[in-house]
Formats: sequence, C-alpha cells, structure tokens
Amino acid sequence: MFKERTLLIASKHEKENVLAPILEKELGVKCLVAKEFDTDQLGTFTGEIERKDDPITTARKKCLLAMELYNCDLGIASEGSFGAHPSIHFVPADDEFLIFIDKKNDLEIIIRELSTETNFNAAEIRSESELRTFAINAQFPTHGLILRKHKDDYTESFKGVTNWYQLNEAFQHYSKANNAVYIETDMRAMYNPSRMKVIEKAVQKLAAKINSLCPQCQTPGFGITEAKKGLPCESCSFPTNSTLSHLYSCQKCNFVQEEKYPKGKMNEEAMYCNICNP
Repeated sequence: MFKERTLLIASKHEKENVLAPILEKELGVKCLVAKEFDTDQLGTFTGEIERKDDPITTARKKCLLAMELYNCDLGIASEGSFGAHPSIHFVPADDEFLIFIDKKNDLEIIIRELSTETNFNAAEIRSESELRTFAINAQFPTHGLILRKHKDDYTESFKGVTNWYQLNEAFQHYSKANNAVYIETDMRAMYNPSRMKVIEKAVQKLAAKINSLCPQCQTPGFGITEAKKGLPCESCSFPTNSTLSHLYSCQKCNFVQEEKYPKGKMNEEAMYCNICNP
C-alpha cells in the first residue's frame, strides 16, 4: 500500500533524522521533508505564537497543510507537549504524538509516546552559579538552552544556545538591566537529543501499528483502542484496576478483537487490590 510512494514529513526541526530511516525501512516509502512549510505558524515552544489547539489537532493541521502545499497524498507530522506527568505529578514528562495520513486510502493513524526521559525545566536565575547549576542539570551543552528577560516577555530571546561562551554572553546581556534572567530548556527537536530519542521510540511504535493489519479486511493500523480493567486479585479474585485485556479495532470495517492478559499474567498481586489492601 505504501511501497515506493512519497511520504511528506512536516517538520522544520530536523525530526526527519529519526523519522525517515525507520519509515523508509518499515514501509518502503521515499521520504520528503517539507522545508518550505513553517510549522511554527501553529505554535512555538517559546510562546511567541500560542498553540491554540490540542496536540493531535495541531499535528493533523500541520500534516494536512504541508500535504496541500506540496500536493502530496501521504504525510506525517508530530507534536509534543511538556509539563508534569499526568499520573506522577512531580515528574516532568515529554508527551509526543505522531499522525500518519494517507489521503489516497482515507487512513489516519495516530500513536502517543509518553516519557519521563526529558530535561524539561525552566527557572529565574540571578547569578552565574545558578546559571551553571541549571545548565549542568539540563545536560548542557549537548542540549540547547533559551534565555530571555522575563518569563512572559517574548520580544527578544537567545535560542539554541549550545556553548558556554554563548550562554555567558546571553546571561550578561539580560542581567545588566534585570535582577533576574529567565532560562529554559530548548525543546525543539534539533536542540534536544532526549526529545529526539522519544520521537524515535514513537515512530517505531507508529511503524509497528501501520504494519499491523486488520484480520478481517487487511487495513493497516489495527491497534489498541481500549484497555479494560479487572485483572483478578491472586488472593481474593476481586477485580482490580490492573489491565485485564486490550481491545484492538479497525477504523475501516469496525472489526474488534480482544486480547486477554496482555502483560502475560492472569492475576494481580494482592498489594494492588482494593479489598486486600484498601
């Protein structure tokens, strides 16, 4: 279905470095980067342009606009969000979405990769020692940094700072007129190897989902659409909140298949049971 077709990558932040090799190998496509398409028009990490939509909607818009510009019927785009982990609130997380659109076959395949492997951070700093501490914790200089006057001042900023000379120059530039300088990790993929690794995991997951065919109609993208709770407790057999089964469904023919015990165990430990361990 995809072999020898051109796949457009809607990115200006060098994500093709991890996307293209995997997609070309797994799908047999020929990747083309939409270099003339400005993805920043839909929002920037540094706040100059606010992202108005959720990540999936933004990724879809990004993909479709680029496909229209290049007159291409096969495209891929990604969108990431950074902040507190949804269930481990004190831990920062990288939440990546990838969307694959095939207009020719009316397909849209989406995956999500949520990871705590991120250096995401920001702070107001007042001294060179605070600057150095923040930079080291942010894995600088292999990971880029951004500096500006204040958190909510987007009129001027130093982006993509990747060496100590640049970092000190930027700090001195802002600290001369301000008591504090705002510093944050640069989360654009080409300045953030940690994020690039998460995107790489995401595209591996996407390729696997695309290559997963519906048993009934052979449509690509046969994947998990629901996780059912209720794995019984090993002690009292009461249903727990742990996953009992995964439901796989096809977006074309609506065929549904249930896979029980996806984690390879038929019972949950009593410590996770609300009856045995309330």
